[in-house]
Amino acid sequence: MSDIQNLQTYDPFKDTDDSFQSVAAKGLQQQHVHIRVQKRTGRKTLTTIQGLPNELDFKKIVKAFKKEFCCNGTIVDDEELGKIIQLTGDQRESVSKFLMEEGISTKSAIKIHGF
Repeated sequence: MSDIQNLQTYDPFKDTDDSFQSVAAKGLQQQHVHIRVQKRTGRKTLTTIQGLPNELDFKKIVKAFKKEFCCNGTIVDDEELGKIIQLTGDQRESVSKFLMEEGISTKSAIKIHGF
């Protein structure tokens, strides 16, 4: 009875190598800067910037964002994703222009996500 293949369960994700995926995902994150917008309660939105190089001074960048865009911002440390900058409001286009003007990232390396 155990010879019948149709009755046995098979998990296709069980055999994947997690170390290979994590290395590939980390390499991809370091190459691109991801700018996302998230919907909060009501009409409020939150912009997150992820994938900036760790060599940068995140406190100075957040201070410049807050002064330039007249918004509030903070730095969040995530175990998997590293440091993430959060800004209030929809600042996607402004952040991408700022990063290109300051030479932090190129246009091809910036990925803008959201609705």
